[in-house]
Amino acid sequence: MSDATGAVFVDLDRTLIGSASGPILQAAMVAEGVLPAGRSLPGERYLYGFYNSFGETVPFMGLARAAARLMKGRSADAVRRAGEAAVDSLIDLVQPWALEALGAHRAEGRLIVLATTSPLDLVTPLAEALDFDDVIATRYEEVDGAYTGRLIGKFAWGTGKRDKARVWAAERSIDMAECHLYSDSVFDVPLLSAVGHPHPLNADPRLTAVALARRWPLEHWDRPPGVPSVVGLEPYDLLRLVLRPESFPYARFTVNGVEHVPADGPVILVSNHRSYFDVAALGLVAAKIRRPTRFMGKQELFDAPVVGQLARALGGIPVDRDSAPGDSMRKAIAALHAGEAVFVLPQGTIPRGEAFFDPILHGKTGAARLAAETGAPVIPIGVWGTEQVWPRSSKVPNVTNLQHPPRVTVTVGPPVSIGRTDAVEDTAAIMAAVADLLPDEARHQHVPTDEELAATRPSA
Repeated sequence: MSDATGAVFVDLDRTLIGSASGPILQAAMVAEGVLPAGRSLPGERYLYGFYNSFGETVPFMGLARAAARLMKGRSADAVRRAGEAAVDSLIDLVQPWALEALGAHRAEGRLIVLATTSPLDLVTPLAEALDFDDVIATRYEEVDGAYTGRLIGKFAWGTGKRDKARVWAAERSIDMAECHLYSDSVFDVPLLSAVGHPHPLNADPRLTAVALARRWPLEHWDRPPGVPSVVGLEPYDLLRLVLRPESFPYARFTVNGVEHVPADGPVILVSNHRSYFDVAALGLVAAKIRRPTRFMGKQELFDAPVVGQLARALGGIPVDRDSAPGDSMRKAIAALHAGEAVFVLPQGTIPRGEAFFDPILHGKTGAARLAAETGAPVIPIGVWGTEQVWPRSSKVPNVTNLQHPPRVTVTVGPPVSIGRTDAVEDTAAIMAAVADLLPDEARHQHVPTDEELAATRPSA
């Protein structure tokens, strides 16, 4: 009897990984001498292209079923070596948010099981590398180290995969009603219907229709939960088309140093905070780096009508220091582990009064702790002049100043060198790096006038 509270079955192609595994596995088998070099199906590239876009088809799976006969007489050990050789390339295709989602299941005591039509010997090394608990797959019969061309048990597809999962669960006294399945394919509807928690993920068009009819939630692992997508485009992609300096004729922007932001991989973007208009200034940076960015913001922003919905759709991370102070850090860490870019404003809120004019920037340690936890580089950003467009004392920006709009400068610097062992010390280094990107006037003590002080305080 198992002590697990259930199991999570995970399909491979277009689910755990974002595309078909076939080309990688085939190349590995050619390299191991299992398959002859240079031999491929007519139109194979287009066949896989169609599969990646629209999912499984009966003819495609017929070819997969026939592969057992084609493997007759071939070395099982060589196939296993091919599976091991393919692991790194397959891991590169694992969807960004997959391991985070599966880790949450594991934390709740569920077993994680790879459930795929692919041959067991080819995919077991991947499952082991990802620390899966078991594998349900198509098994080729082996005699004296060579395949016979026959299967052991059923072909792991459609009802065959469902039946294999049921047998697996029964052997471990696991209730299928306590199990989950993530799959993209309409041909997994038998197993989706058999588990208590179906998860159509990256669903093909036919499964999408079934899911809508049965009110199964449609999910994705290529972006954070709650971020919608239309034909592969997030709200960020659409917003980037209109987020340009000319969209704000009441300000003049100078944006420099964007080349310091890595083109991919996790990165923490840290900025100072001077105005509500900082959102527009940093939005221009997000648009220029041409990669989706997430941001940490106060809970009040996400509770606001319309604006809050947009913030969530963009993958924003609400910070609620009262009821769930650790939840925002967990979500930010997950985003960074998924290879995403995350904006952090360590000051938390716009400084008020004399603190607004302090040449030494002070911040909370969140960015430093994120860097220590994830190893992500920290990129400083200095913002200046936004308070001239939208002072904190005003409820709205000054959109009428079209003749002589204020100058807003946004400067992105190189990664900050930090030790990642002392969050307080690292925070000081990060904030100093941000301050170094500001104009000279920001680094000199300024005695503000009463009018200047009033502009730093919220309106009544």
